[in-house]
Amino acid sequence: MSRLRVIAGTARGRKLRLVPGDSTRPITDRVKESLFNILSQDIPASRWLDLFAGTGSVGIEALSRGAEFVRFIDRNKQAFDTVQYNLELTGLEEQAQLLLQDAFATLARQPDKQFDYIYIAPPQYKDMWHEALKTLDENPDWMVEDAWVIVQIDPVEYQQVQLQNLSEFDQRRYGSTLLVFYERQEHSNDHAND
Repeated sequence: MSRLRVIAGTARGRKLRLVPGDSTRPITDRVKESLFNILSQDIPASRWLDLFAGTGSVGIEALSRGAEFVRFIDRNKQAFDTVQYNLELTGLEEQAQLLLQDAFATLARQPDKQFDYIYIAPPQYKDMWHEALKTLDENPDWMVEDAWVIVQIDPVEYQQVQLQNLSEFDQRRYGSTLLVFYERQEHSNDHAND
């Protein structure tokens, strides 16, 4: 499990550095490959927000496959340094922005950019995914109209969340990893200024 690599695209085969210690639980290659198979055609030119970035593996995979831009956020300095190293290793730093920040504080701010995909993979068993999802739901301008939010948790953590602007539309379980997919709901006034 200590091996983590870029699966496809321009940085294919590059082995990524792990965050020291056990504060992060990186996505396995199997889960990552399954995730990107689901998204396949929609990666090129997409913009991603990788919250609780950890190793940066998901955002780096997106960049390798043609995403236009990824913003990585982690408040853990070791994770920040690991993402920085992995971006340099893969030569993808030009399309990335890496911020040493708290994800909740970021999501509560006035959005400065909109994203096609928001990936939430916080430390487990602390209900942080739930808090991040609710904060994002209250501040939906981080998302483009047809954005997806993807949550990575242990299946035992799952619970339904009451949301105003997001709705769950799929789940995929891979062993001890559950991916939960949400999409931005259309409200009738969204199209008032089109």
